[in-house]
Amino acid sequence: MLDTANYTPRLKVQYKDTIKAALKEQFGYTNDMQIPRLDKIVINIGCGAEAVRDSKKAKSAVEDLTKIAGQQAVGTKAKKSHAPFRLREGMIIGAKVTLRDVRMYEFLDRLITVAMPRIRDFRGVKASFDGRGNFATGLKEHIVFPEIEFDKVDEVWGMDIIITTTAIDYGDHTADEQAKALLAAFNMPFTKA
Repeated sequence: MLDTANYTPRLKVQYKDTIKAALKEQFGYTNDMQIPRLDKIVINIGCGAEAVRDSKKAKSAVEDLTKIAGQQAVGTKAKKSHAPFRLREGMIIGAKVTLRDVRMYEFLDRLITVAMPRIRDFRGVKASFDGRGNFATGLKEHIVFPEIEFDKVDEVWGMDIIITTTAIDYGDHTADEQAKALLAAFNMPFTKA
């Protein structure tokens, strides 16, 4: 696990040293608190029908997500019972984790520099923002992370990754524009289209 007390991630240093000043100049902020920054990253794995048939699958997803995030993941539970799918209320059907500060920057660094280049036929990520400066993307295989030993994987999971920023509409610039500029400064490989 990561010793967060005496460690400053590379991307956090880059943000403080160069990205903040570049964004301030680009968007004309009058106050440093207006400059968008990363707030949190939420990672989610949904097991679906696999978890209903075998409860060990959901536990495996929680363990894999814990390895990837470097922080304990929690199981997500079904809110309602659904008889046709043999789903009972309270049954664990996925895993999620919320990363902040040091672990958030460390995960983003590994995502951009290690995991995304390992994706087969990777051509970049689509800039899918929600209108409030938050970015969402997905991976089809969690095995692109080096923490996961391919030989020991019993199931390949897809992942949802949501990056929340503090960007808000400012002047002529939307929150999404500012958030995209922030993530592009971290070298997020956006597609050109």
